[in-house]
Amino acid sequence: MAATASHQAFRTLQFHGCFNNYGFPQECGNASVRLISKGFKINVGLLRGGSYCSRKRSFSVIRSSTSQTTVLNPVLSPSSNNEPKKKTNEAALILIRHGESLWNEKNLFTGCVDVPLTKKGIEEAIEAGKKISNIPVDMIYTSALIRAQMTAMLAMTQHRRKKVPIIMHNESEQAKAWSQIFSEETKKQCIPVETAWQLNERMYGELQGLNKQETADRYGKEQVHEWRRSYDTPPPNGESLEMCAQRAVAYFKEQIEPQLLSGKNVMIAAHGNSLRSIIMYLDKLTSQEVISLELATGIPMLYIFKEGRFIRRGSPPGPTEAGVYAYTKVYHFAI
Repeated sequence: MAATASHQAFRTLQFHGCFNNYGFPQECGNASVRLISKGFKINVGLLRGGSYCSRKRSFSVIRSSTSQTTVLNPVLSPSSNNEPKKKTNEAALILIRHGESLWNEKNLFTGCVDVPLTKKGIEEAIEAGKKISNIPVDMIYTSALIRAQMTAMLAMTQHRRKKVPIIMHNESEQAKAWSQIFSEETKKQCIPVETAWQLNERMYGELQGLNKQETADRYGKEQVHEWRRSYDTPPPNGESLEMCAQRAVAYFKEQIEPQLLSGKNVMIAAHGNSLRSIIMYLDKLTSQEVISLELATGIPMLYIFKEGRFIRRGSPPGPTEAGVYAYTKVYHFAI
């Protein structure tokens, strides 16, 4: 009976699609396969040149060599014993800082001013989407600002599952009623997008709209650096990083973490300071460590949430024919 159940389970997977690089089923044909890495190349150090880096800490990325990858049938694999693996509480968390905005390009303090992406920012968002195209996404959270929302939407145009991100309008009962979807089949092909001001960029107060270089010339480099990079010193009538962290982390704990606990895979498209705040919580960074943390525009960061812990996986390198990422003997996505 167990063997029959196992056979039926994998027949179902064969009908719907195959496993992707992370062990999840995906729509990619009628073959049932799993990619398993025999060995890993570990790069320890700072991730620079458009990724996640800190001057205070060294972070590691685990990647596999394509030549070390084999393709196995999970039904015939000796380790499976003809039994499907038990479900775990693992979930993926993807963080993406928005692509370059028009005020990034002009070197202006942007903060909570709502400006769109540049052509380069659009390209960055699309490239970010390619990097996460194999990672399942069940929920998307963005800030209330258009540059973050554009980044999320453009990224999802590259996703293999081709589900449509739908912004949820909960600002009033009428907004909820007017944006309701009445087809259950259509709902299955959509990904809800929740927008929240708590994920907005740090409010830069009286610096918003000012040129960064001109501001440094006027107030002095040291003063502007303190406003921009200290943890608890706000710019005039603005927010400090500490104040930004209080709202962003509280929202993450109250709204996003429960989704991860339930096994849903979540993407957050937000801003440099709101994401630095969340990473400070995920990686348990100190207030001194977080001020040295830099996030490049349009570079996704992947975390695995398992057994109440967040495990950093760095930035996905992009889809490859036989590549494996964030998949180890210890931490892997089970069916």
